[in-house]
Amino acid sequence: MEDSNELIQRKSWLNRNWKWLIPSGCLTLLILFGLFIGGIFYEVTSIIKDSEAYKESMTAVQNNKLVVEKLGSPIKTDGMVSGTVTSNNDVRTCDVQVPIKGPKGKGTLFVVGEKRGKWKYSEMSVYIENTKEKIDLLQK
Repeated sequence: MEDSNELIQRKSWLNRNWKWLIPSGCLTLLILFGLFIGGIFYEVTSIIKDSEAYKESMTAVQNNKLVVEKLGSPIKTDGMVSGTVTSNNDVRTCDVQVPIKGPKGKGTLFVVGEKRGKWKYSEMSVYIENTKEKIDLLQK
């Protein structure tokens, strides 16, 4: 007969919890990947929002009486900025679309320009969604 006082060998933590380790490891990798992609989007958006072209165009939007009349005040960005801001030697270019909103409605700011010392814009306009109207900010 066997002695009833024999030690019972316990399984290791890994052997007892392997069913939880694999899914939680995969979930951790998915979360890290999502944070990485989110970080890239945040950085790209920050680069565009820090550009002079973005700042000048948002100032033009907020100072344009017709845009303020259509969208209300204050006018803010509404979502993710898209487009490109590039620099090649001493020449900078931008082609940016900025979703904007005010208390009365939404719109999209379009900015296309080039900088050789000073920014020169070929387009700076706001498309108002409610009225399907395009307001040129370069006209005075």
